[in-house]
Amino acid sequence: MFRKVHYRLTFLCAGITTFLLFTMSLTYLYVSEQGLKQNHFLSFQRDIATLIANFERQTLITHTWLSQMESFNAFTISITDNGIPLLFSERAQDEKRKITEQEALEYYRSHYSVTSPDAARKSFHTEYSFTSSYKEDYYACYAYIPYENGKTELLILSPVLPLNRQIHSQRIRFAAIDTAAVCLLFLFSFFFTKKLLIPIENSRLEQTRFVAAASHELRTPLAVILSCTGAIQGHNGKKALPEEEETFLNTIYSEGQRMKRLIDDMLFLSQADSHAFSVHPEPIEPDTLLLNSYEAFEAMAAEKNISFRISLPDSPMPPCLGDRERLQQLIAILLHNAVSYTPENGSILLSLAYGKSRKTDSDVRRCHDSYTIAVADSGIGIPDEEKAKIFRRFYRSDQSRSTKEHFGLGLCIAEEITHSLKGSIHVEDTPGGGSTFLVRLPFKESGTPPAPANHTQSRI
Repeated sequence: MFRKVHYRLTFLCAGITTFLLFTMSLTYLYVSEQGLKQNHFLSFQRDIATLIANFERQTLITHTWLSQMESFNAFTISITDNGIPLLFSERAQDEKRKITEQEALEYYRSHYSVTSPDAARKSFHTEYSFTSSYKEDYYACYAYIPYENGKTELLILSPVLPLNRQIHSQRIRFAAIDTAAVCLLFLFSFFFTKKLLIPIENSRLEQTRFVAAASHELRTPLAVILSCTGAIQGHNGKKALPEEEETFLNTIYSEGQRMKRLIDDMLFLSQADSHAFSVHPEPIEPDTLLLNSYEAFEAMAAEKNISFRISLPDSPMPPCLGDRERLQQLIAILLHNAVSYTPENGSILLSLAYGKSRKTDSDVRRCHDSYTIAVADSGIGIPDEEKAKIFRRFYRSDQSRSTKEHFGLGLCIAEEITHSLKGSIHVEDTPGGGSTFLVRLPFKESGTPPAPANHTQSRI
């Protein structure tokens, strides 16, 4: 599917750009060619005006002068005096030239007036363009010069072939450039759209993995529930005893609760993906929140003989804006992981710190920018190459760190909560062994800031 989309996007992107490129090229060529033709015709008119002026000033017209004019301007000149061709016009000519000159004169007579209102007294010349029967383009000029005893008529032709060659050469260059540009556009579009689709492909892959992992996680408790139900109902041919039924019912309840937790976690992540869950800021006291979480997990840590400590700033933190429910959920996830993955006789430290910044050296007021919640355990730790992966959905670093109660969604949920609170979360190695999860959240005061404190106190 993605390959087909990739190809279609490539052709769409390159096709639109190619259309625009060809449109701009054709527009430029049209304007350029019109300008070239206009300039070339204006140059022809200037040369004709100069030639006619020199012709009128000459008292003696020689074949040498006329030949020079033809050679210098790339003209062919035909002259008649009182309707009689001069000897210059009767020099060796081929049939093609004679026919062309005759066609040029006929074109003039059929499209322009032969005489002017005072033609007997005034000279005039008319420049025009025409195409001969040989499919060749020319600029032509008919000139009428009266004198005392008669008149002189000139027909001057200038082939447009050099201009046509220039235009043709320009078109070839543009065609070559556009062809190369189109090839480059298709290559660029191919690699650009492929890179553009990578996040979508990764998202689709993650979604597929998520569904597969969720199905796998749901299959196990469902199989246990069905097995216990079958045993109670005697599907295997032997109905369970009353005392066994209670055990099976407890197992069904336990597995049902496990499925409920998994479904709740998946619904939370679904809401996070669609940005459906909201944050409700309210005044909270982070240190009090940590104390409540500490007390909630104190008994769980004592069952495994884990040394559980809390470290808080000496001075109470002022109330700040935050979502109490989300923050409690975040701390609970980190503490539950720490207790679950820390071996007996290990240690866990829950700590709180907040950062400070001073506006100026003379300003005694302090602005508390952020506060950091840290959960450090003395477990087996997390390899460096897996630190970036542990926040993925259903990812569990190592089987030794995987328990039946954990689906690999806790840290993913913690990351989503942290991001919804405009904070950041990352993991570091605990000195001496273990892992330390650090959550940094923005501090937005809702009351009066406390006196500055630089020391912390511990509670064991």
